[in-house]
Amino acid sequence: MSAHMPSDRSFQLLEVVPSRMDSSPAVGRRNWPDETKARIVEEALAPDVNVSAVARRYGMSPSQLFGWRRKAIAKGQVERREVPDDDAGTSGGIVEIGIEGATVRVGPAVSEDHLRRVLRVIRST
Repeated sequence: MSAHMPSDRSFQLLEVVPSRMDSSPAVGRRNWPDETKARIVEEALAPDVNVSAVARRYGMSPSQLFGWRRKAIAKGQVERREVPDDDAGTSGGIVEIGIEGATVRVGPAVSEDHLRRVLRVIRST
């Protein structure tokens, strides 16, 4: 049921003291030790890691962890890790085909059907 509204429609000022409310206890800011921050940031920089999931695991806001990562990278404390190339270190990963004065470079991800269509177009020009 709603509270009675005065007939003159005036406003009333209510003061809320969080320490007195049962449903919202006053909680101070957490102070994370530098070693813990560094470990969490390192975990969040790993390739193919969901940063939001890492933040949830530690009970923190994803935006806070993204901020920590950004600051650590800017200060040069850590480096962003890149996902390794699937064909890195393999010889012959790219094939070059010279046809009708054109050079076609084909990587391992190109399907045979797509390559046939490209070669057919080049031959027809």
